[in-house]
Amino acid sequence: MPQPPAVNARNAGNASNATHASRPRHAPLLTVTADTLVAVDFGPRGRYRPPGPYRRLFARPGTLAFTLGNLVARLPMGMFSVSAVLMIAGSRGSYALAGAVTATGLAATAVVAPWTARLVDRYGQARVAVPATVFAALGSLALLLCVRHDAPDWTLFAAYAATATMPNTGGMSRARWAHLLKDDAESLHTANSFEQAADELCFMLGPVLAAFLCGTFFPEAGTLAGAVLLVTGVLVFAAQRSTEPPARGHTGGRRATSPVRAPGMPGLLAVCLAMGAVFGSTEVVTLAFADAEGHRTAAGAVLALQAAGSCAAGLWYGRLGLSGPAEHRYPWCIAAMTALLTLPLLAASLTGSLLALSVALLISGMATAPTMITNMALVQRRTPPGRLNEGMTLAVTALLGGIACGSAIGGWLVEHLSPAAGFGAPVTAAAVALLISLTARPTGRAV
Repeated sequence: MPQPPAVNARNAGNASNATHASRPRHAPLLTVTADTLVAVDFGPRGRYRPPGPYRRLFARPGTLAFTLGNLVARLPMGMFSVSAVLMIAGSRGSYALAGAVTATGLAATAVVAPWTARLVDRYGQARVAVPATVFAALGSLALLLCVRHDAPDWTLFAAYAATATMPNTGGMSRARWAHLLKDDAESLHTANSFEQAADELCFMLGPVLAAFLCGTFFPEAGTLAGAVLLVTGVLVFAAQRSTEPPARGHTGGRRATSPVRAPGMPGLLAVCLAMGAVFGSTEVVTLAFADAEGHRTAAGAVLALQAAGSCAAGLWYGRLGLSGPAEHRYPWCIAAMTALLTLPLLAASLTGSLLALSVALLISGMATAPTMITNMALVQRRTPPGRLNEGMTLAVTALLGGIACGSAIGGWLVEHLSPAAGFGAPVTAAAVALLISLTARPTGRAV
């Protein structure tokens, strides 16, 4: 039989008192009325922490898989040149020959890489990158065999030039992020920051790994391991078809604007050329300074510190919620880089200490990643639709050309002046980059 409301309330109250007497310390407290039951929880609550920007980035389906494959494929980029120099110099006893061979490969890459990137944009990453990678790996193996079996010197040049078909794996990864995050500018900034930090990490670990393999096992071990890692990484990367941007295909009618002629691109490429001169001259001058101080074996670790500073700054930069156009931040980033590059010059000139130089390079490297992240973001924005790989590869090609020029200038200063005076070369190159960024402002709208 249904009970009156008062009886229901009394019974509920008794049940509430019994529950309250026996409940645990942090159990919910029940407040009862005749027709309403309300639960109030006075227990401790843990504060909710939203996932960080990098966790949100890799929570997207397929992103972690293609990133891991790309990192494996990108690591040999910092191994091949060091491995080739150690292998050729150790076998032929000539650093001049080794340098000439690697310079030939660099020049061939500057010519071939934009064409490879154009094919990637037109026919798709998996369709072009896999055969291009296999051909480049065969070139590395041919170089290994030529050195191993004392083939004529000209065969070394031909074999190393064949590696120029190696695709720009970092550019392809950035193109995937740009495709996946085209409507999320904040996440795209985080992705670009991660990619730049990954570049710094690979170029920091690559030479160390190459030197270890060549010195511990046999002179050809670095080249062989690099070829295996390159092919494996590209195969894993290309297998992730769900994140691959669509191929542009053949465009009918009016041809798309070349990235070189896009508004704002010439100035960006000129800055990349000057930035490459910063990197090339810094590397040569640092090696010469360490050698002059009797610490040749520590030179690699000193350069790794600069890359470590850039890597850490890149990851920190990706966590910032930046506002305003990247064009406004760009000159400030280059200005900070120019100012910090005076630290190695002062450390080498005033102290002559390799330890002081190491600290100065670590600090000066912290401005590299933010500058390159902003540069690549502007390259992405200014590149015409459907030609993103080509635009970013042109930027990398300009960097490589600048590295070659900076290496030559730094070597000349070291030989004719002193290693300490050679650190004026990266400061001058950074100042030139700043001047270009201030004067070559884009006149057209972003593509």
